[in-house]
Amino acid sequence: MSGNKVEEDPRINGIKTKIRVVPDFPKKGIMFQDITTVLLDPKAFKDTIDLFVERYRDKNISVVAGIEARGFLFGPPIALAIGAKFVPLRKPKKLPGETIFEEYELEYGNDRLEMHVGAVEVGDRALVVDDLIATGGTLCAAINLLERVGAEVVECACVIELPELKGRQRLKGKPLCMLVEYR
Repeated sequence: MSGNKVEEDPRINGIKTKIRVVPDFPKKGIMFQDITTVLLDPKAFKDTIDLFVERYRDKNISVVAGIEARGFLFGPPIALAIGAKFVPLRKPKKLPGETIFEEYELEYGNDRLEMHVGAVEVGDRALVVDDLIATGGTLCAAINLLERVGAEVVECACVIELPELKGRQRLKGKPLCMLVEYR
């Protein structure tokens, strides 16, 4: 694996074949990339985690920040394997206690990500994990939130990238590691 993209690895094709494409979900014209079918295949799921662990094992990552909800599926096993803490970045009003937040725009309105105060500290080296990057708005909000508390965002990791939506260009120059491109 090198650069911002995972080199072709025989495991990648196995993962790609397990991603189900659901037409017209959640609305007409959307080709939804469903990773739940990857989770149903233990080999594909393990290969997905292993590829990310191999990439990040020696990068001194101290925190893996997973974006709700599908970042919660991949983030914790990666964090455990590389010896980092896992921090959930959640939708509004899902975390008890004091939180900070970052608002971002969606195609159909606004949303926000919240994180517990004190979960990430100045100097933490962070990896942001989600299942998919489309327009990049959610990942950009995660980067902003982590940087506001003094973390260094090392990279973003996604299983799938939709490159035609140009989300990579919104990531404030942060590298993106993805496993599968969908065009």
